Amino acid sequence: MSYADRPAPARPAGPLPRRRTRLLAAAAIFPLLLGALGACGYGSDKKNDDQGASALPAAGGKKVDGLDEVKVGYFANLTHATALVGLRKGGPIQQALGGTQVKPFVFNAGPSEIEALNAGSIDIGWIGPSPSINGYVKSHGENLRIISGSVSGGVKLVVNPDKIKSEDDIKGKKIATPQLGNTQDVAFLNWIGKKGWKVDAQSGKGDVSVVRSDNKVTPDAYKSGAIDGAWVPEPTASKLVAEGGKVLLDESSLWPDKKFVITNLIVKQSFLEEHPKVVEAVLRGSVRTNDWIKTNPGQAKDAANAALKAETGKPLPPEVIDPAWKSIQVTDDPLAQTLNTEADHAVKAGLLEKPDLKGIYDLTLLNKVLKAEGKPTVSDAGLGTK
Repeated sequence: MSYADRPAPARPAGPLPRRRTRLLAAAAIFPLLLGALGACGYGSDKKNDDQGASALPAAGGKKVDGLDEVKVGYFANLTHATALVGLRKGGPIQQALGGTQVKPFVFNAGPSEIEALNAGSIDIGWIGPSPSINGYVKSHGENLRIISGSVSGGVKLVVNPDKIKSEDDIKGKKIATPQLGNTQDVAFLNWIGKKGWKVDAQSGKGDVSVVRSDNKVTPDAYKSGAIDGAWVPEPTASKLVAEGGKVLLDESSLWPDKKFVITNLIVKQSFLEEHPKVVEAVLRGSVRTNDWIKTNPGQAKDAANAALKAETGKPLPPEVIDPAWKSIQVTDDPLAQTLNTEADHAVKAGLLEKPDLKGIYDLTLLNKVLKAEGKPTVSDAGLGTK
């Protein structure tokens, strides 16, 4: 049984996944990025423009494994920071792929991205843990592998301070999550259960009204009074704060060492078997992207915001992106034990039968890359390939 106990939709929620219609790096900050990245070999000599992804030239050089292109998916969301920064023109991922062209696709929901992976519309994707588990379970372990971590944190419970003063005040209120059975929905249902409150997971009705609301419309729902708060990822959480909301709880406070997987990197199993060198190159680019983000947080924030502007039509204002960016941590470690815990939360909520996750991870290539980069290897928490 899937998290939502229903099949993935026949088409993505909202617009169909699309090749990006604009470059990820905005011209306004491009000279800054060139100077910062050029020393690392990540820069581009060409001026940024507004051409579509199909017009983006490969970084040049020999094609990896003779492959013309690799199709990658992600969300236009700060919790997909590795993709936002690493997939820009001339960025570390394209550099690692040489003459093999990156073809990026943007999605609005996890089930849509899993569907695209199943159909071969994408080969690799950044995605949350819940749809990763769901896709793995539904395919009986034959569809995907998690091959790397990406981001930890960046999820908050934001409430209307006039209506909610403490955690106990959540009872009887209307709280939004992004989607039935998605990562934040599972986390909130688990938190409600620990409070001793009862909610029907499917309908969202009970001691708390769980309102499934697309992140794009949640701020408007909050302003109109249709909801009293939301358990949401960044930047939606900081958008609500900018509208007068108050952070009642940062989800990271509920986890050991304040770390939990919010985004990981998955690959279609058949693609991994057929093109391991391409997957290794993407992983190398991902690791180097995360390195650059950690050592250049200000410029990385600007690059991510430029990517969001290219995808959504406008950048995030400082009062939104500044606190949002501070709450996320990029990581190569998939934090596998926390994924296992999140699966347990879904089981307790009644959204998932107890799954066998043995084999969901294949960190062989990631650990090979980490060793080559002089970094410590990471663990699959006993959930590696059988």
